[in-house]
Amino acid sequence: MTLEITVRGTAEQHHPAERATVTLAAAIEGSDKHQVFNDAVAIQEPLSGQLKDLVGLQAVQTWSSDQVRVFSHRPWIGDGERGDMVHVARVQIRAEFIDFERLSGFLDYWSGIEGVEIGGISWDVTSKNRRSYEAEVRKAAVDDAVAKAQSYANAVRRGKVTAVQLADPGMLASPADGAQGPGVLHKAVFDLAGEGPELDLTPEEIVIRIEVDARFTAV
Repeated sequence: MTLEITVRGTAEQHHPAERATVTLAAAIEGSDKHQVFNDAVAIQEPLSGQLKDLVGLQAVQTWSSDQVRVFSHRPWIGDGERGDMVHVARVQIRAEFIDFERLSGFLDYWSGIEGVEIGGISWDVTSKNRRSYEAEVRKAAVDDAVAKAQSYANAVRRGKVTAVQLADPGMLASPADGAQGPGVLHKAVFDLAGEGPELDLTPEEIVIRIEVDARFTAV
């Protein structure tokens, strides 16, 4: 009688951060709509200019900047009353740094400029390397599933296991479904530590973790 074994294989790798995406905003408010717009532009232009220079120095990979947006509101001042009209000019900036020393200097300067808000930093590996790392971890996760299945088979005195289904966690077809044929491997899930927008100039270690569900048979 053929024995069916279903297991979950896991694997992970830890890598130093290779890039940092920083988000900033120039936000100016005041009673004069034209003035707050000009003040926001006065921040955006030199900031964008510095990012262009950093691209030339190969410290920044890519960057983007929104157009200056101006909106108005009347703040509540208490007792159900609103105050005078306040105009707000805001522009978002996003930059991907690969030189962390220059990133530190960039933030040291701009965090001290009035009207500039530092939104946060997201640490990651490069897109090219991530694909390579994921492929390695995916293979290791499958190897882990095979080892687990063979261990179960050995425990009940069965022979070598044969894979019949591979899938992302929770996507493994039941034997009656027949939805997935033997050897089907989908894109496995992975976790990247440090994706949250927390301002921390210490590069976070990037964790790439993959899980795969697998079904085997043994005779």
